[in-house]
Order: sequence, then C-alpha cells, then structure tokens
Amino acid sequence: REARMGWLQWCGDVSGAAPIAPVLSVLLVTFPFFALVLCGYLATRGGALPASAIGGLNSFVLYFALPCMLYRFGAQTPIAQLLDPAVAGVYLLCALLMVGGTIALTRRSVGWNDAAFGALVATFPNTGFMGVPLLVALLGEHSAGPVILSMALDMVVTTSLCIALSRLDGAGAHGVAVALRNAMRGMATNPMPWSIVLGGVASALQWQLPGPVDKTLAMLAGAASPVALFTIGAVLARSQMNQHEYVPPGRYVPIALAKLVVHPLLVWCVGRAAIALGAPLSPFTFTVLVLLAALPSASNVALLVERFGAHGGRVARIILVSTVLAFLSFSGAVALLL
Repeated sequence: REARMGWLQWCGDVSGAAPIAPVLSVLLVTFPFFALVLCGYLATRGGALPASAIGGLNSFVLYFALPCMLYRFGAQTPIAQLLDPAVAGVYLLCALLMVGGTIALTRRSVGWNDAAFGALVATFPNTGFMGVPLLVALLGEHSAGPVILSMALDMVVTTSLCIALSRLDGAGAHGVAVALRNAMRGMATNPMPWSIVLGGVASALQWQLPGPVDKTLAMLAGAASPVALFTIGAVLARSQMNQHEYVPPGRYVPIALAKLVVHPLLVWCVGRAAIALGAPLSPFTFTVLVLLAALPSASNVALLVERFGAHGGRVARIILVSTVLAFLSFSGAVALLL
C-alpha cells in the first residue's frame, strides 16, 4: 500500500495535478525507456547510426557504464539482499522450468542448438540493459538487490545450462564438457558478474571509494541507462537488417509471448506458493521478481547465437517482438501489481 501511495503521489507531482489513472501513470515512466529503444532502432534503420558504430556503443555499455552502475547498486545494497536464498530459489526454479518447458515443446521441430537458445531467449530477461534502470526508476533503489541477484543467476546458471544443452547435437559427454568450459570462460571475461561480486564485497565490508573515483563511477553509471537502451534498438535493427531469410511467425511469436506472459505468471505462482509455505519473501521483493520476469528477452542472447551457430534470424525476431510488445505488456503488469 505504501509503495502504491508513493507511486500515485509521484505521478501527481510530475503531472502537476491530481494523481492520474494507474495505467497512464505507468506509461509516463515506461515510455521514455521504450522511446530510447525506438530511437536507436530508427537511427540504425535510417542510416544515421552506421552499423560499424554499434560495436563501440555495445562495448561502452558492457565494459564501462553498466559495470559501474551494477557496482554502485551492489555496494549500496545490504549484502543480505544480494544473497537472499528465497529470491534465488524462486527465481532459479522458474528459470529451470521455463528452460525445460520450452525445450520440451520445441525440440521436436528443431535441433538441440536452436531449442536450447530458444529456451534461453524465453527465460533470460533484458535485466542489464533495461531491467536495472527501469525497475530502479519505478520502484526505487531498494529493488536493486533482487535485480542484481537474478541477473547473476541468469548469467551463471541459466546461460551455462543452455549453452551446454545446445552442444548435444551430435556431441557426446566431451562436447558438453567443452561447452561448459567455454561458458565458464565467457563468464570470466564478462565484466558484469565481476562488478556484481565487487559491489557485494564493498557492501559486506562497508567500504567506500575515494571521492574522485566514486564521482567518476557515478558519471559512467549515469550514462548506462540511455546508452544501453539506445544500443538495444540499434542491435535489434542490425539483427533484422542482417537476416533476409523468411522465418514463419509460428517459430518465434509463441516464444516471445511465453517470455512476456508465461514467465511472469510462473514466477507469480511459484512466488505465491513459496510465501504460503513460509518462505521469507516480502511483498515488495515478490513484485520485483514478477516484473523482472515480465521484461522482454535479453538482447545479448543474439550475440551468443552467432557464436554457437544457432538460427540467428529466429532469435532476433523473438527479441524484437518481445521488446515491441513489452511496451504494453510490461506497463500492464506494473499497473496490476503496484
């Protein structure tokens, strides 16, 4: 109740009038985020942003801005929230169910490689580029703990599992072992897990950076949201422009809908069951987890698909459709839960 009253009060403040309808108030916050994605998409499709520049934007977000944002949120979040077993258990169980269910339904028509990456794109929300800035803007910095924990689980567990499953096409135990080793190597060179770990250590030790260094990190962190959202649109446009092969809608639309509808409903059901069984899951944290699951598919899955030789056009379309539809579906989820 307090979160909803604060939300409506904020909406009344920004509108300069009495609090407005919940759905419209949600759109006031979510619209700029999706508008930045659209700007990046249109800039790339129209040629204003060269395709060769997208890699530089992606590197800036991945190696500089987003790690700084994650470190700062991790350092400012109590360590108990970053290591919450109830949050980890609910989120990871739902992720495993989504991976297993998606593979079971698609394995008959595609190989292990495409089935595994279809499962990953149906399970992995766009937490880093979109979830962190969007949920913090909606719910405040207290939401950062569950968001960071879920991101770590997706990068370490869900991604590694799906990469290992993708190697089952014509591969024995050695192929799976190699896939897992490649996944571990990729995680070791990804700065986002390290920034989460360092932020957690800083939180546990209550360690503060020197003023000038902290200010530098704050400036880089401030650039993460707009550049990341713009880059999402650019990556989606590039993926669509590079894929000329026709993909039947039945190959990608159901998975996009599963990400936006089935995943949050599953987290809602499992979370409610966990609370009923006595799990220490607060209503606020429960809401954060459901909204995390309602986010569109992670755009970085497209990069993994290219690396492991899966059907890039199919995955790119899943990401594009889920991102477009999420403007309404995510806003509706926020209106229902807050």
